[in-house]
Amino acid sequence: MSLFKRYAPFIQDFIYRNHWESLRAIQVAAGEVIFDSDDNLLLSASTASGKTEAAFFPILTLFQEEMPRSVGALYIGPLKALINDQFLRLNELCREAGIPVWHWHGDVARSQKSRLLKNPSGILQITPESLEALLLRRHSEIPHLFGDLRFVVIDEVHSLLRGDRGGQTLCLMERLSRLAGVNPRRIGLSATIGDPERTGRFLSMGTGRRTAIPVIRSAGTRWRLSMEHFYLRERQAADDCGEAEIPEAQPVLDGKTDTAPEHADPGLGYLFEHTRGKKCLVFVNSREECEAVTTTLRQYCEAKHEPDRFLIHHGNLSASYRETAEEAMKDDSTFLTTVTTATLELGIDIGRLERAFQIDAPFTVSSFLQRMGRTGRRELPPEMWFVIREEPPEERAMLPATIPWKLLQGTALVQTYLEERWVEPPNLERLPYSLLYHQTMCTLASCGEMSPAALAERVLTLSYFHRISQDDFRMLLRHLLAREQIQKTERGGLIVGLAGERQLGSFRFYAVFKENEEFTVRTRSQELGTIVRPPPVGEKIALAGHVWIVEEIDYKRHQIYCEQVAGKVPAFFGLCPGDMHTKILETMREVLRSDRIYPYLMKNAVVRLGEARHAAAMSGMLEKPLIGLGGSMWCLFPWLGTYAFLALERFLKLRCAARLGLSALDSSRPYFLQFKMKASEAEFFRILAEAAEEPLDPMELLYPGEIPLFEKYDEFLPPELVRKGFACGVLGIAEMKQRIRSWNTRITGMPPERG
Repeated sequence: MSLFKRYAPFIQDFIYRNHWESLRAIQVAAGEVIFDSDDNLLLSASTASGKTEAAFFPILTLFQEEMPRSVGALYIGPLKALINDQFLRLNELCREAGIPVWHWHGDVARSQKSRLLKNPSGILQITPESLEALLLRRHSEIPHLFGDLRFVVIDEVHSLLRGDRGGQTLCLMERLSRLAGVNPRRIGLSATIGDPERTGRFLSMGTGRRTAIPVIRSAGTRWRLSMEHFYLRERQAADDCGEAEIPEAQPVLDGKTDTAPEHADPGLGYLFEHTRGKKCLVFVNSREECEAVTTTLRQYCEAKHEPDRFLIHHGNLSASYRETAEEAMKDDSTFLTTVTTATLELGIDIGRLERAFQIDAPFTVSSFLQRMGRTGRRELPPEMWFVIREEPPEERAMLPATIPWKLLQGTALVQTYLEERWVEPPNLERLPYSLLYHQTMCTLASCGEMSPAALAERVLTLSYFHRISQDDFRMLLRHLLAREQIQKTERGGLIVGLAGERQLGSFRFYAVFKENEEFTVRTRSQELGTIVRPPPVGEKIALAGHVWIVEEIDYKRHQIYCEQVAGKVPAFFGLCPGDMHTKILETMREVLRSDRIYPYLMKNAVVRLGEARHAAAMSGMLEKPLIGLGGSMWCLFPWLGTYAFLALERFLKLRCAARLGLSALDSSRPYFLQFKMKASEAEFFRILAEAAEEPLDPMELLYPGEIPLFEKYDEFLPPELVRKGFACGVLGIAEMKQRIRSWNTRITGMPPERG
């Protein structure tokens, strides 16, 4: 009650109008920190728990007591759609108090931006990319715009903890504070924080403040959860099973009927039937799959003579398409389903959703929780249905192909959270050279001519670059001078060069994440088709019904040259979003080892998991990581996350292949490795253990001549820095070594001798 009385009168009126009977625990905790301390604040609580109001009720109260002389609060959101949604919510709250709410991104009219520039005040909502453009293009106006900035609110802060975009946001906050001469308090909001203490340290970097992290006790929420498995054919795993105790699967569209589309997909037919008459979201893991699934579901509508009830939403669509889907979903009188990628994963309010579907499994617990959290609002429980699809294994398939990896992955994500409340921790120890280039160019463009020493002082003191050395920065500057990205003046200062001006002239420069750009794939003179992101040279791709190995990539002309090979395609490797934590792989192994029937598994999933458990038990793969597949063929199950798995793969090829007689290594990252080997099982573990104890320079795990371009601006870096950033900042070498030592101890019964 004392906190309620502390709120401004217009906040109290808002609470009365909305018939709130009491303040939530998160609102009490946030009010105590913001009113009674000078700390930063990290608020972590479930979706729809009122985090936004918890942060802004005390902020707006302080504003009414003493109105800021400029923009007083900066709200940074990861998506335009989220900003648009919060803009409407905050406007309703602030209108009576006369506190302006502005939003600024690429879809906002220039007239609205002009009004803010003339009269900076209230709250500004912005994306990291638009804030970058503001600092770059309106550098001299920053003190006027933000001279009395008191708070920065970062929404969905967990989405900024992986990759360069979070680093960019941290750099932007520090650069703005220096330019405006302010040190605003930072408030992070999220529903899925894996390591609050580390996230709190990230949030406070460069502020000199500690971060308060209130522990919010909330009542348990009951989920509605199901997971069903489908083969991409008519016959399913449970068709020959008559056990009454197995849960009955829901009816699916019969692929043989005249009303089903040609080559009907039983999993999508199941989804089609169970979205009818409901408002749903269907999550997929890629833009390409989003397009394909939407097309198939619309074909079902046409074949069944039903109106089209499916919308689509992903980052490559125009603003009008995205906003049409968002507005349609907010209308509670319609029963529409939107197929989407992660663009609707975050906190946009799209009304009373009844059900979320997930095709296959996401890569992280965080994504699972965010997607589940789209439902469960307005008195409904959270509800998600997993639809796991796979090609049926061939009768003579070897062991790895008989394991339903996506079914295991989905089950592991659910169980890891249910049993331990575990969510992926942030990764803050990378070597962000791509972002270093970007921030160097932005700083030079906005500040004008600077001496090399002044530029280094300005850039390297940004907290996110704490692992970057002066020597690395000198190497970068020399390379940029040689490439005419920057140039030296007669006075010895540095300015942006001609090539750099071409980069800075594009609006795409503001973003540090890669846009989807198509690459044409060729073999000799024949064009095979296009893919969105090229894998490194030496990796494989599937296209035109065959498997190809990448021999050369021409990034300027967007051409990939390859040769046809036999074998299978390994899982795509990328820094985001396909990276899986070792914790999930280890839980997948425990799911295989267990005999538990999880209550959310449906009939086909129960049977398919039972088959996999039997195959795993008979093979011995759960007791030892290396399994003989016959003859000289072997399979290794490391149960390691993506980056440690990748380190192991390279360690085997580059450190151990000759000693083991290794050949034909085929990787299905991060699940298993298949290869031919002349060594015995005992020799394999002995040689690995010995090699792991020898001194290892991470650079040794790069292929000769390899320049692994993964981040957006890697192509502008010296090759030495690209290689170092990958070897020392990406590969999970320490975790790989620890796993090899554990194998040696378990199998030989004694630790390896250290040299």
